[in-house]
Amino acid sequence: MGLTEDEDVQRMLRGSVLRKVKSRGGPRERLFRLQEDGATVCFERGSRRSRSRQSFSVTHIEGVREGHQSEGLRKHGAAFPAGLCFTLVFRGKRKNLDLVARGEEDARHWVQGLTKLMGRLQAMSQWEKLDHWIHGVLQRADRDKDNKMSFREVKSMLRMINIHMDDGYAYKLFKECDHSGDERLEGRELEEFCRRLLRRPELEELFGHYSGEDHVLSAEELRDFLRDQGEDASLRQARAVIHTHELNDTARQQDLMMLDGFMMYLLSPAGDIFNQEHARVHQDMGQPLCHYFISSSHNTYLTRHQLGGTSSTEAYVRALMAGCRCVELDCWEGSDGEPVVYHGHTFTSKILFRDVIESIRDYAFKQSPYPVILSLENHCGLEQQATMARHMKAILGDMLLTEPLEGQDPNSLPSPEQLKGKILVKGKKLPESWHHPQGVTSLQDTEEEEEEEEEEEEKLQERNRRRAKEALQVAPELSAMVVYCQAVPFPGLAQALRHPRPCQVSSFSERKARKLIKEAGPALAQYNARQLSRVYPGGLKMDSSNYDPQEMWNAGCQLVALNFQTPGYEMDLNAGRFLGNGCCGYVLKPPSLRSPSGDTSPASPQLALHIRVITAQQLPKLSRETGSSIVDPLVRVEIHGVPSDRQSHQTRHRPNNGFNPRWEETLSFQVRAPELALLRFVVEDHDSTSCNDFVGQFTLPLASVREGYRHIHLLSKDGTSLAPATLFVHVRCKRL
Repeated sequence: MGLTEDEDVQRMLRGSVLRKVKSRGGPRERLFRLQEDGATVCFERGSRRSRSRQSFSVTHIEGVREGHQSEGLRKHGAAFPAGLCFTLVFRGKRKNLDLVARGEEDARHWVQGLTKLMGRLQAMSQWEKLDHWIHGVLQRADRDKDNKMSFREVKSMLRMINIHMDDGYAYKLFKECDHSGDERLEGRELEEFCRRLLRRPELEELFGHYSGEDHVLSAEELRDFLRDQGEDASLRQARAVIHTHELNDTARQQDLMMLDGFMMYLLSPAGDIFNQEHARVHQDMGQPLCHYFISSSHNTYLTRHQLGGTSSTEAYVRALMAGCRCVELDCWEGSDGEPVVYHGHTFTSKILFRDVIESIRDYAFKQSPYPVILSLENHCGLEQQATMARHMKAILGDMLLTEPLEGQDPNSLPSPEQLKGKILVKGKKLPESWHHPQGVTSLQDTEEEEEEEEEEEEKLQERNRRRAKEALQVAPELSAMVVYCQAVPFPGLAQALRHPRPCQVSSFSERKARKLIKEAGPALAQYNARQLSRVYPGGLKMDSSNYDPQEMWNAGCQLVALNFQTPGYEMDLNAGRFLGNGCCGYVLKPPSLRSPSGDTSPASPQLALHIRVITAQQLPKLSRETGSSIVDPLVRVEIHGVPSDRQSHQTRHRPNNGFNPRWEETLSFQVRAPELALLRFVVEDHDSTSCNDFVGQFTLPLASVREGYRHIHLLSKDGTSLAPATLFVHVRCKRL
């Protein structure tokens, strides 16, 4: 990767003894070593009696923190000097890796080396990622490490890359590349073998269609291709594409494009199905908050389920870095006068409210500059409520919004643009005219719906009320921090529409929300055009499972809160909804859902959508341990939107080929409300005797889909990249 001579990388290649800091047991020393592929770090784990070799990919690291900058090191590694400590933060659900080096120099080499490698891997083109991936496979398949491949090792490699090839054909290909005739492939022979494996016949055919017999694309021919793709079809743009992606210097100088350059172009972001203009903030951010879908988390503090899972400040960091803009804090009385955050009356662990606020301060605006809402579920007595207010004021400082914006219309919410860099508190608020002798008031009549809507939870609620009578009161210090998000019980649609209160927020369980949608969906959408509403998962979901957020978005609900720690199609939809507009956590609702007049007719014309699923490339094996576990892939394409748009179609499965399966099947859809629709691609491993196994997926707004020949870069169940795995499709949209 061009870093072989780098001093930091050299140290990592030699290896270092590092201590793993864990909550259970003392720190254990392990030898960590970077592998020659420059992308894999190996170490041993387990006891002396039974040790196993473990590894992780540098591509899965989201960030490296120096010093005591993780919850784990602050709690369990404080005895070690900060200069020796660092934390690896992984994408997806994998826990942080807290490490302590023997010396500051060692720690510095690993921090700097990993940062360089992460940057280099991130900057790689898809072609380079593919080459790097093949190089890694070759290293694993070369069992005797002699840099030569016998036919037996080649067959092992084919299984590793998820392809079943007839022995006769595989040996024929092997012999054609074995120019030395010694039954071993090495150097250029091995390169030729891999190049033949990586051929993309479908791209060769497409290239030949536009290039003609000379198999070279002129700028004029490329312009024709761009025109058919629905893109800027000027000669100037065609030449710019050639100069950016063509690998051959001579061809580039003559404004010509070869097959490899064409493949580079189609594998680059320019050939992605996702409109790259939507990778930045491109929507109007000057409308009232209630006109946006807002990425929202439920029980944000949990890392697993809500009965006995671990609470962690790192869960807030992950949610905020994923673009979440509304996080939940369940606040309870703690010892020593310090309020804690956890799922009350369960075995979930507790974390200090103060620590949560510090994490929010540090990460609130790293991913997005737009406002963060703290949804307080307050079960504390008056004294600790005042402590909460003091902590927020001291820690958040000017970030915390404590006064209405100057000149803001009191009958309308401010916009995300006006609230940039601000943290808003959602909670109970004292009536302006109330003057209680002790400066507090009972809030029996304004209790959060989260404690009264679920009939099944009535007994639990009664017990909670008895245990926390003081929690039915609010301290004036905390009340003063609630400005634009006052939590109130839902007064009913008739009253809410007659007397809108833009600064009030009502919360609904998923069941109550569905009931409202069924009985009065258009009226609920009209209500949501004027003020915020929050939907949360039912309280009886002990496994912290999620509900389908799409039906709530269809009704204009903004704060559709999900368990971010629970992967599944619901979180795929959430990630897809907020993929556009620069992943900033705010997505402008369609005009029909912003109209207080109740006009809910679709703004966009209906679409006929035709998706030709052509091929897939380098699909991952579901089990590396099982040599015969080559997938039988099929592709399902789903539309998620208004009820009449919900549909899915799938291809036939292709047996024993996860490396380069080809379908050439067209799936067609009619979409009535494209402005609300999400498009989800799912790859599964066909199983005739049981449920299909998930392989990968990608979800995006239909409004962000680009027509033409496009690659889709697949994601794992927890949202991490499966590079170099892709789908290759052709998309055609026709307005009806």
